[in-house]
Amino acid sequence: MAKWVYNPETLLYEPQNESKRSKVLRICVLVIVAPALVWLYFWLYTTVFGFELPKTALLRRRNARYQAKLELLNRQMDLYEETLQGIEERDDHVYRSIYGLGEIPDDVKYSGLVGENRYAHLDEYGANANLKSTMRRMDQLTKRVYIQSKSLDEVGGLARDAGDMIACVPSVPPICPEPGKYHLSSPFGHRTDPVYGGGEYHSGQDIATHRGNPVYATGDGVVEIADFNFRGYGNEILIDHGYGYKSHYAHLNTIEVVPGMKVKRGERIGSVGNSGKSTGCHLHYEVIYRGSFVNPMSFMDMSMPVSEFKAMVSERASESPRGKRSSTSDILNRRRAR
Repeated sequence: MAKWVYNPETLLYEPQNESKRSKVLRICVLVIVAPALVWLYFWLYTTVFGFELPKTALLRRRNARYQAKLELLNRQMDLYEETLQGIEERDDHVYRSIYGLGEIPDDVKYSGLVGENRYAHLDEYGANANLKSTMRRMDQLTKRVYIQSKSLDEVGGLARDAGDMIACVPSVPPICPEPGKYHLSSPFGHRTDPVYGGGEYHSGQDIATHRGNPVYATGDGVVEIADFNFRGYGNEILIDHGYGYKSHYAHLNTIEVVPGMKVKRGERIGSVGNSGKSTGCHLHYEVIYRGSFVNPMSFMDMSMPVSEFKAMVSERASESPRGKRSSTSDILNRRRAR
């Protein structure tokens, strides 16, 4: 296509043909200069003047909104975690303790949430550390809430059977508390060993009384041990009351129960004797709570009215009369025959 150029001599526009070389040169200049101008524009816009590109500004605003939402979510989780921690502490130290249940260890609450990179898939989407930390906290809270829910279900089930628990706690004297018929000898705690001398920890309460005086279960439970102990206890009975409680009766003259037998509070289980490592006729009585020895005097009331105690014993005797009783020699013979 011809290019029209004004001729001042003729005062006319005359056609002028452009050479191919000049056309190519002009196109090359445009191709080079145009991108350079565009690059210069962006450089001046972003670097010199410090402006952001529209898309960058839009992404930055979106990112700011998401970060604000994450921050708000973390603040809410702080409140939830504080509330949950309070519930966990009350559950471990109050509710579960009342029913003889142990605390829930941390490795159970956080099981499956540590030791592995559970959030590696987020790296594929370019997630930052803040997002992964929030995801981890949400998973931890979800797991802890689930464990706590199961724990409260367990406590709730025991609460519905609270009457059974009251009957199981070893809370009455193991012998008839008739004044003048017994004497509280060696108490719970540190003392001098009556046989070998030297200091020792006395894990129970000794009750001195006449040989053959009946010994009664101090709470409902199941007989765990009823045998002769050669290590010092002599004839002994161990009753598992559940809810974390056990009671132990030692130095007996007779054992009138067998392992696996269910007994009730006030039911006769044996008689006072002098078997094992003993310097006189007495009952060695222990209360064990969650695997630790506790002072039996904190549970039994030796000032309990005798009439009330005898009425309880009489009721238990009418419910389940005892059969044949085992003497010390019978227990020893059965032990040697094994």
